[in-house]
Amino acid sequence: MTTLYALGSGSGGNAFAIECDDAVLLVDAGFSAREIERRAAAVGLGLDRLAGIALTHEHGDHACGAARLARRFGAPVVTASGTWAALAAELASVTHLPVGSCGEAQLGPFTVRACPTSHDAADPIALAIHMSDGESVGVAYDLGRPTAAVRYLLKNLSALVLEANHDEVQLRTSEYPPVVQRRIAGSGGHLSNRACAELLAELHHPGLGVIVLAHLSRRCNTAEMAHETVARALKRVAFRGTLHVATQDEPLPPLRVVRPWAVQLQLAL
Repeated sequence: MTTLYALGSGSGGNAFAIECDDAVLLVDAGFSAREIERRAAAVGLGLDRLAGIALTHEHGDHACGAARLARRFGAPVVTASGTWAALAAELASVTHLPVGSCGEAQLGPFTVRACPTSHDAADPIALAIHMSDGESVGVAYDLGRPTAAVRYLLKNLSALVLEANHDEVQLRTSEYPPVVQRRIAGSGGHLSNRACAELLAELHHPGLGVIVLAHLSRRCNTAEMAHETVARALKRVAFRGTLHVATQDEPLPPLRVVRPWAVQLQLAL
């Protein structure tokens, strides 16, 4: 059984975890090691079974706790070569498993695949993690624009963690200076609620069971607006799974990753 943990997501830090076959893969470590351990313990997740840490890019709200956790638990870091180079000083003595648009990394029950994104970082990637039980989880935020490569990577997965960073009207009327507004809304920035909804409607398929909206802006979004915009789009494509919004300050309860048709079969039996 695969379980997804949203330990926290937003401008102040991002960390997710996936549990399968008594092993754990941490996806980003954008809080202090102590805070990530606290949040994991709060939802019953034991990091002593940590198989590895996958990093989408080097920015502090995604990577600041990675080095200490990797050393403490003897876990390798899976990331793109450019991200590894940007974090080389911090990650000295940590094992690197490279992953990019070609090839994949294997850690116990987890097969990690990746593709580049257009965010303004050294070598940013979106991730698709495939588990030994047949389930799969995609993680894509700080996305800029959903490229063809991202769309291909995220096809036909069981669960998706996708950025819904800002409401476009709130961004335009915010106190951010115009140059910052253009960066956030631009191809190297973040997905809006509307863009997230459109991408999820495109990626929808009958086996998509769990969606988590991530990386919400504190200033230019609310959980209610993000949920409403995306739910409206998903209703049009007859989404039958569950929709959640990750919060910045506290983890969500554990989310079992299961395809809707599997639930229907269990109920029928």
